Amino acid sequence: MRVDRELDVKGLACPLPILRTKKALAEMTSGQILRVVATDAHAVKDFQAFARQTGNQLLSTKEIGATLEFLFKRKPD
Repeated sequence: MRVDRELDVKGLACPLPILRTKKALAEMTSGQILRVVATDAHAVKDFQAFARQTGNQLLSTKEIGATLEFLFKRKPD
C-alpha cells in the first residue's frame, strides 16, 4: 500500500498522538494514507475512537514488538 505521509509519535502519551494525527490528516487531501507509529499502550483504543468520531478510516493496526503501527485514510472533503 502506498503511504503518502508518515508520523512518528513514539514516546508520546495521550492526548498528543491523537492531536498530532488530527493535525497531520488535516494537512492531507482526501484519500491520502497516513502511517502513524506509536508506543502508547492506549493508542489502539484511542485511534479506534478517533476514527469513529472524525470519519477518517483506520485501515489497519499492527503490533511490531513494543511499537504500534496505524494506517489511516483521509476522509472525503
